[in-house]
Amino acid sequence: MSVTRLSFPYGESIQWHSPDQIPQLPPTPFREWLLASGSLTQKLKSHCTQFEVKVLGEDMLSPFPGELPEQQPAWIREVLLCLDNIPWVFARTLVPGTMMDKAQDNFLNLGTRPLGELLFTSGDFTPGKIEVSQFTACNSLANLIDSLSQDSQQPLWGRRRYFSHQAQQLIVSEIFLPKARQLIERLP
Repeated sequence: MSVTRLSFPYGESIQWHSPDQIPQLPPTPFREWLLASGSLTQKLKSHCTQFEVKVLGEDMLSPFPGELPEQQPAWIREVLLCLDNIPWVFARTLVPGTMMDKAQDNFLNLGTRPLGELLFTSGDFTPGKIEVSQFTACNSLANLIDSLSQDSQQPLWGRRRYFSHQAQQLIVSEIFLPKARQLIERLP
């Protein structure tokens, strides 16, 4: 895998929608993964022997237009969530700069620990709505998928989840990589 800090960020501007606005969601079991209300980290961990977070990059950056409600600088963290050495999910987290002022230790000290553990176990964050999208990757996200020896031409599904913390919201986007969808569809 030839991912480098020089390519960060990998994310791209995506149109997200409420699941009830998508005319044709993917079939089960993949739909259940896409709309799971609990911790995706826990769900992933239950389907592997070795779970790994590969940090692609993290820094204070400007989000894409429309990606964050106030369009202020945000701490952006991008990771790959790998199951038994196979990248399943590309995740992009946006923490507004004003939230970082109050809770930066929570985020800056994550290292290779999954953010999901913090969000679902600390009691400081309240999970909110889920939005979904189907799209074809372009530019750096497509290059990342190609570098993982996966097919970047396949349509991708992703979800975006909001988490509230002291009247502010952070956003976590999780894109299911092509290999993940193939493996999920084979699950019993």
